[in-house]
Amino acid sequence: MKVIKRNGEEVPFDLSKIVNAVKAANLEVEPIHRLNEYQIQAVADTVEKKLESLPHITHVEDVQDMVEIGIMEMRGYEVAQKYVRYRYKRELARKSNTTDNEILALIDHLNENVKQENSNKNPVINSTQRDYMAGEVSKDLTMRVLLPEDIVKAHEEGIIHFHDSDYFAQKEHNCDLINLEDMLQNGTVISETMIEKPHSFFTACNVTTQIVAQVASNQYGGQTFTLSHLAPFVDISRKKIRKQVIEERTACGDSLDDRIVNKVVESRLRSEVKSGIQTIQYQLITLMTCNGQAPFVTMFMYLDEVPEGQERDDLAMIIEEVLRQRMQGVKNEKGIWITPAFPKLIYVLDEDNITKDSKYWYLTELSAECTAKRMVPDYISAKVMRSLKQGDVYPCMGCRSFLTVEDSQRKPDGSHKYYGRFNQGVVTINLVDVACSSHGDMDAFWRIYEERLDLCHRALRCRHERLLGTISDVAPILWQNGALARLKKGETIDKLLFGGYSTISLGYAGLCEMCVRMIGKTHTSPEGREFSLQVMQKLNDKCKEWSEAENISYSVYGTPMESTTYKFAKCLQKRFGIIPGVTDRNYITNSYHVHVAEHIDAFHKLKFESEFQKLSPGGAISYVEVPNLQNNTDAVLAVMRFIYDNIMYAELNTKSDYCEKCGYDGEIQIVTDAEGKLVWECPNCGNRDQNKLFVARRTCGYIGTQFWNQGRTQEIKDRVLHL
Repeated sequence: MKVIKRNGEEVPFDLSKIVNAVKAANLEVEPIHRLNEYQIQAVADTVEKKLESLPHITHVEDVQDMVEIGIMEMRGYEVAQKYVRYRYKRELARKSNTTDNEILALIDHLNENVKQENSNKNPVINSTQRDYMAGEVSKDLTMRVLLPEDIVKAHEEGIIHFHDSDYFAQKEHNCDLINLEDMLQNGTVISETMIEKPHSFFTACNVTTQIVAQVASNQYGGQTFTLSHLAPFVDISRKKIRKQVIEERTACGDSLDDRIVNKVVESRLRSEVKSGIQTIQYQLITLMTCNGQAPFVTMFMYLDEVPEGQERDDLAMIIEEVLRQRMQGVKNEKGIWITPAFPKLIYVLDEDNITKDSKYWYLTELSAECTAKRMVPDYISAKVMRSLKQGDVYPCMGCRSFLTVEDSQRKPDGSHKYYGRFNQGVVTINLVDVACSSHGDMDAFWRIYEERLDLCHRALRCRHERLLGTISDVAPILWQNGALARLKKGETIDKLLFGGYSTISLGYAGLCEMCVRMIGKTHTSPEGREFSLQVMQKLNDKCKEWSEAENISYSVYGTPMESTTYKFAKCLQKRFGIIPGVTDRNYITNSYHVHVAEHIDAFHKLKFESEFQKLSPGGAISYVEVPNLQNNTDAVLAVMRFIYDNIMYAELNTKSDYCEKCGYDGEIQIVTDAEGKLVWECPNCGNRDQNKLFVARRTCGYIGTQFWNQGRTQEIKDRVLHL
């Protein structure tokens, strides 16, 4: 049994420390008020039993709370008073500098909270540690100085979650859609160096990776670029290669037979496209940005984003190459082909690729093979999206955050503008806490819900106001050189924070458990569905109300909780105890998702969740959990077709693991060790060394490969197959 110290380190529970602490407090009171030796031991034994019954590792502060209660139960009121005063003095001493212990534990690789915070960050690497160290300072400033006390208190108690406080001290935004077209066609500046319009596809790919790295180093969320912005450079290379081929054949005295010239040109062009895509793939996964990780980047693949004809065929060639290279994977340091986490891929399903007789069906078949083997691409239904987004089809910013359709944001040709826009940040409401706080009373629920939404609104205003006054000079690549805007030096970004240019997100979590607490059934029941849709509509009504009053684009966002799911669960257990079906696990369910342990088939799950996805216009993604389908791509294609007809944005979760110790290539299992902790184990050789296991799992829209905290690990273990 372990406890978590204040610096984040996990240590074995030591019963003697409780005994010694109570004895010390005992000696400070008059003999008549003291506890006897048996009472002191009883306090310690009671605390130990409580810890053994909890489903999660407990923080030392929680242990001390149990000690106080235990002393009071023994009627040792004076002893309890001395114990509380001792804790208070110790707390004051620690608060004189709140970050030292956390940072030192981080450097020594002891801080388990930080080590498991992000499944795509390796906390052992120096550059990642530097980012985490800066993050600890930012969190400290944010919670002590920059945010109101009631918002800090609500965040710490898990009532709401103020996302990305480790970046809040700096004036950085969340996620965005890169205007790659503007930067490539009109030139840009990187590190004070002019980058002109590329003269070949390969160069355009190279410049793209540099842009992505620069953008990732100047914001904290995901980013997306579209392959359609690279498509025009294929023909530029084609013409350049044709000129070279003609010159070569003329110099050699060969005939200029068009068929031969065309064949040579297309062969060399495909070779360049292959090299360009390889450059993007390898540079993006090997780049280490200033926040200590590969860029959280998504590549958008939508054929109809370019005109029909040569340019669309060129885009198809690019997409084909991307899919083939992703299927192959990349070699790790041991030379084993593995599944890379980035870039994430999104493939759009539309009329010209969704049926066997459609022109680009071969790409859809290739996508199915790629999904079966490497978990990507994810899928957007152009058909459903057009019905929800005023006829438009466009990508999310990173993993799931979608811009809203704003008539105020139109390009000269009258179409809506999406590339170059961004998100200001997220605050998430814990719906399970609202339900538990109301103790099942419906009138109390709606009253508390209203209060919590007001709290979220004020927290979101803090995010917005933090960005106000930011000058474009803080991130020239974003604000001056085309990634998001072309502002002047010294100009503020304020006008981009209003009028729909950027969004700000009201997140939500735990719709399923909220229903169980309020009506005794999950939201997949008829009664639960009706209640949940009312709750979701309230979120949208509030966002509309705030948007109209403030000219800020608030939107409802299905939060992709990673470490937060564990935090919320622990806070709920601390505040309300163990409630079956509500707080009895180390996680709560993401956004509107069907509970991971609920048995439901893939098609019913996607159909059910599509109703809720409509009510998350600021972003959401659904998934189905499937077995290894590498030998059954027909099943993948069937799910893809269902996605096209029924839901805007969805993914298939497969398994892609490897044991370096024995060479096992299959699903690595989650087991419980002797101390009750969930660990990963190779079913073939029993290896539990995480350094010799490669595990890839979808955890929050992206693929994670650096393992997870206990809450998320239990959630992964509890997942049932939907197909």
